[in-house]
Amino acid sequence: MDAPRNTMKILPTLSQTTRLPDFETYQDVGEKKAAFFEFLRPIVQKINQSTLKKRENVNRMLVKLNSGQDLSRKESKALARLAAEYDIEEATELATAERLLKRIDIVPESLVLVQAANESGWGSSRFAKEGLNLFGQWCYSKGCGIVPSARGQDMSHEVTVFNTVEDAIASYINNLNTHPAYQLFRAIRAEQRLKGQEPDASSLVYGLLNYSERREAYVDELLQMLRHNQKYLETNDETDNQAVSAV
Repeated sequence: MDAPRNTMKILPTLSQTTRLPDFETYQDVGEKKAAFFEFLRPIVQKINQSTLKKRENVNRMLVKLNSGQDLSRKESKALARLAAEYDIEEATELATAERLLKRIDIVPESLVLVQAANESGWGSSRFAKEGLNLFGQWCYSKGCGIVPSARGQDMSHEVTVFNTVEDAIASYINNLNTHPAYQLFRAIRAEQRLKGQEPDASSLVYGLLNYSERREAYVDELLQMLRHNQKYLETNDETDNQAVSAV
């Protein structure tokens, strides 16, 4: 695992889903896949909907600023809080709002689900079961997580332990929305928005080259998973795009 994909940021606890189902009890592969996606889907949708509410607020502020109006004190404080949450350096309010719009946006539901399946072995990995870590995120302070058995002597990272599944997914999405390694991911998504398109998993996956040291091979694997699991995913994005519409 490489540093960009494992950067973990502490976010507010969202809910109380503190255990994963035992997906290894499923004998039928199709049933296991369906159960895994069904378990995570409502959590992903909830986080995406929350993200779009923030995006709508920023968009309203941007419209106001572009018209020459000043933000209210309450709006200015809200903008500053979002800038801190999304790692935006101090700038004018107009520049801050413009930068935030590129960071505050959804990650397509199907991409979240497929990456969780890939990184956690369909919820069966040690780190998923012991630490609710579905996306291979690392932390770097002693005792912050689980020490990998194959960790090299010259390395000090641990695999982050999350309190809830919601926290794990929110941290992963925040990582894609803020880390410099995923600028391409955000640029692809912003270009789709400019064209009036919904963020698309099959396009955005090319922005994840830095998520794994396997790079192109990793992207190809995710693309194959998106294709091969389409019958389990096909109801997700259509429903999600209606419920979580573009700003």
